[in-house]
Amino acid sequence: MKRIFYFLTALAATLANPAAAHDDSDSLELFHLQQIEITATRATAETPVAFTEIREATIQQNSYGTDLPSLLALTPSMIATNETGIGIGATSIRLRGTDATRLNVTINGVAMNNPDSHAMYWYDTPDLISAVGSVQVQRGAGVSTNGTGAFGGAVAMTTDTPQRAFGGESSLSYGAYNTQKQAIALSSGLLGGRWAIDARLTHIGSDGYIDRGATELGSYLFQTGYYKGATTIKLLSFGGKAKTYLTYNGVSKEDMARYGRCYHTSGQYVSTDGRFLLEDGTRVDYYDDQTDNYLQLNNQLLINHRFNQRWSLQTTLFYTYGYGYYKQYRDDATLAEYGIGSDYSIEQDLIRRKVMQNDLGGLQGTVNYTSSRLHLTFGGSWSLYRSPHWGDLEWVDQHPTLDRDARWYDNDVKKRDGNLFARGSWQATEQLTLFADLQLRHVRYKAWGVNDNFVSPEVGMQPIAVDERFNFLNPHLGLQWRPSKRSTLYASFAIAQKEPTRSDYTDRYHFSSEESYPTREQLFDYEAGYTFRGEEFSWGINLYWMQYRDQLVPTGMVNEGSDALNINVPDSYRRGVELTTAWEATPWLRMSGNATLSENKIENYIDALAESPTYGQNLGKKTIAYSPSMMGSLALELHHKGFSAQFNTRFVGKQYFTNNETEALTLDRYTVTDLHLGYTLHTKLVREVRFGLQINNLFNRLYSSNGYGYSYMWDGVRYDEAFYFPQAPLHCLGNITVCF
Repeated sequence: MKRIFYFLTALAATLANPAAAHDDSDSLELFHLQQIEITATRATAETPVAFTEIREATIQQNSYGTDLPSLLALTPSMIATNETGIGIGATSIRLRGTDATRLNVTINGVAMNNPDSHAMYWYDTPDLISAVGSVQVQRGAGVSTNGTGAFGGAVAMTTDTPQRAFGGESSLSYGAYNTQKQAIALSSGLLGGRWAIDARLTHIGSDGYIDRGATELGSYLFQTGYYKGATTIKLLSFGGKAKTYLTYNGVSKEDMARYGRCYHTSGQYVSTDGRFLLEDGTRVDYYDDQTDNYLQLNNQLLINHRFNQRWSLQTTLFYTYGYGYYKQYRDDATLAEYGIGSDYSIEQDLIRRKVMQNDLGGLQGTVNYTSSRLHLTFGGSWSLYRSPHWGDLEWVDQHPTLDRDARWYDNDVKKRDGNLFARGSWQATEQLTLFADLQLRHVRYKAWGVNDNFVSPEVGMQPIAVDERFNFLNPHLGLQWRPSKRSTLYASFAIAQKEPTRSDYTDRYHFSSEESYPTREQLFDYEAGYTFRGEEFSWGINLYWMQYRDQLVPTGMVNEGSDALNINVPDSYRRGVELTTAWEATPWLRMSGNATLSENKIENYIDALAESPTYGQNLGKKTIAYSPSMMGSLALELHHKGFSAQFNTRFVGKQYFTNNETEALTLDRYTVTDLHLGYTLHTKLVREVRFGLQINNLFNRLYSSNGYGYSYMWDGVRYDEAFYFPQAPLHCLGNITVCF
């Protein structure tokens, strides 16, 4: 790693030779004005959509090493969850109660959601928070986007633009639980009036709060830009390698009382000479390589050309490669289920690997027209995704000659995804703007082979034979009225549609009959709001009614990969009010806050959990799982000369793990407060030195940010099983960043 840092330093210093740079004011102006802007997936001030822009200063204050969801949790109706307890590693988000598989995430307009699972795995692109220049969170159906549909919202990010002048930064972080980050970034500046090169390398590591919750992340970013006349070309590559210990088992309240909040059973196996003793006298040990390992490389070629003052073209070619596996120790596994023999009574310990490879490539483009009153965008995208999945055995007790290339399951996925859209914004009068957006999307999804779910001795591993075609027409209409310079009223209606995930097809046997089959889901999104923006004070209110047809809602159960198990419900809704406010009390003091009050219900919910005591019964109107009725946050920001402080408090109401409102299967409400302190020092030797300190969970709250649960019957007795992901008590993370 050090050699790479030295090489990049030398390269940037060479490229930054002043003799090579031209004092070309025209080129500098072009460089400044013609940065790559991704307009296709972003809302503007004239768009009747509820959205939040995260400020650059806020991004910088939160880039010490934690994953991006920790930053997104500061926006309205957003919840961040984490399995390791410190915001690094297995993190995810929910917006308006909608999980990550229904939130569209893009970087420079390119969809980052896995086409198979539909989720964004944040730790597969480590230190993304340091690479982005802007983040916009849209709530509701949003605007036309690429990839899977936005069913609760969208997160649109752009990578930071190449710097105009030579420079760079070196950053070091260290804190509780051996959490650390080392990063270096270099920028060549504008070379010859035409070229610019940026590069970044980062390492993030942590032992985690949870037992064996270690995370090891390495990331890179390289971009080069070419600027000439009305054309900008940018080549970008970013990604990284992640190794995280599997902690998705969670812990029950009973085990927390017995063994502590950090306990979990992942990697645990019985051993007569085990180092650890359970309450019942059983000796156990833990497999030290119970890990998820993944490599992801994202590559983008972005071309922007302005024909004249009104017309411009943006085109992006992209290719993402991914390869990964996770290893698991299985205690007393039935060997016949893994293709070893045919006697289902023989059991042995084994270590298995589940492997996948991803290849995603495609093209997208937009044409933009802008006049004084009319803004038009025409665009589309096409992508092809291939992903083989297979499993092999690394070790089996008493089988030293095992063929490691033998596969106990093997299946393939192929997905084509294409869309065309047209969007327009017309300023009909000085006060009234009309908006329209229409997207046509086609999806072809195929999966075949055998999956990793063992069905029965007669069937063997679960066969997969999915061949689905979906055609979606998604319209969006809205208007915006400005009765005064500072006031804005808006209203909109949108229809969004989305296909099921891989798990929706393959894992339904866990809780429903074989005849049960997932179907597309449809959203009718009604939104209306008002905003007031004064010089010092601003506030806003947004009302939403999201009516669903065949919404896929979580049952509370998860599969072996910690993916939520979902079921279609015919009629459901999410409706609520979002409040936002901000007050610039003085030039050095800013206060802001947001709150969401909502009702999230399933009409006539029929319990589909086959082993539950209410199986097949109509339970009436029930709350959708993982959908709190109250959430909000308060922030206090202080800036004085080089000193800064940010005080954040977040509140999340009670959540149910299942849809039948079982009190034993709930996540308690929680309030957590963080404090960020910083000081920036300007010197003659370097441009600036920034010192930072994050004090997380300032008031030492013992809470869990996520969990899962289910019910079952045994000998006529009902059992409720709930598992939680506790978060760390008060802990600190310090940072020093040198900018030159």
